[in-house]
Amino acid sequence: MTMADKISYFTSESVTEGHPDKLCDQISDAILDAMLSQDPNSRCAAECLATKDIIHIAGEVKTKAKINVEEIAKNVLKNIGYTNKAFGTHYNECKIISSLSEQSPDIAQGVTKSNHLEQGAGDQGLMFGFACNETEELMPFPIVIAHKLTERMAEIRKKGIIQGLGPDGKSQVSVKYINDKPAEITAVVIAQQHLESVSEETLRKEITEKIINPVCGKWMTDKTKIHINATGRFVLGGPAADTGLTGRKIIVDTYGGAGRHGGGAFSGKDASKVDRSGAYMARYVAKNIVAAKLADKCEIQVSYSIGVAQPTSIDINTFNTNKIPEEKIIQAVKQVFDFRPRAIIEHLKLNRPIFQKTASCGHFGRNDSDFTWEKTDKINELRQSC
Repeated sequence: MTMADKISYFTSESVTEGHPDKLCDQISDAILDAMLSQDPNSRCAAECLATKDIIHIAGEVKTKAKINVEEIAKNVLKNIGYTNKAFGTHYNECKIISSLSEQSPDIAQGVTKSNHLEQGAGDQGLMFGFACNETEELMPFPIVIAHKLTERMAEIRKKGIIQGLGPDGKSQVSVKYINDKPAEITAVVIAQQHLESVSEETLRKEITEKIINPVCGKWMTDKTKIHINATGRFVLGGPAADTGLTGRKIIVDTYGGAGRHGGGAFSGKDASKVDRSGAYMARYVAKNIVAAKLADKCEIQVSYSIGVAQPTSIDINTFNTNKIPEEKIIQAVKQVFDFRPRAIIEHLKLNRPIFQKTASCGHFGRNDSDFTWEKTDKINELRQSC
């Protein structure tokens, strides 16, 4: 490192599948999946609130599907691990309240007037997509590590590798950059719910050895700060301690703060809602641009009007990392990609019941064939169009 080197720091966080907000996201998406499995043309905007032993589901839907909302919600709770009342919530003791109603006909007419490519957007709004070459996932390094920690926390808990862990938890990672490249992890923060019987000393030792070191080890130094349950205790958690809501972890869901966000949440929304499909498409485009080595970093913004198929704007920012003029890149994007909602749904196959698994550990940067927006199958077309 020299005096001329640029030093910066960036922090991102993730939360476990049992965090109350993520619990709500997963219930909302499980309801959406149940509808799509019976009726691929379902319209769904399902919101969830979880507090104490009450799960309240509300929203607007238009579907031919017949679903059991109570059963769906309890199965999500059970599969996450809310099976021990000592953690504050038990799936079989929760009261499930459903207030789902019919989608407004004023909204419906804008998205059902055509089943073809001129189907209008389900609402106005702006969405962002982001990609960079910091990781093999073409995602920002801090959010990738934060997600790997929460994935590891869930795995360790469910396999019983560390005894007495609860479903609720969070991770946070601070990264030092030198000349805009990740250089080292300077701080790791873990909050992990646990049984009363688990000692603070044992918990910190085992989390460090079995979760933090395997994920972060090669990036840590002797100066890396580690904070595990910094208040000294995390027994009561989940909805019993913190009311959860669908759509309250939109930065965890996306780029950990490294890319901008249009404000619209994803979970519980079918793909006619461009909050979801537009953001997935923007990620798909940005990732292909970076994978094609047209830029090291790329952010796409797209915006829509309700009832109109064509976007009201598309813009690209490559943060001065572009290898060719940005004007050529955006021209190629408009030639290669179709941003109309119906075209997005068809190309990315977004009318399938695949969404519950997106609602934990991030919607982007995942190695899963169902995450079609993570494919880099447009590299050659982009290069040829440039």
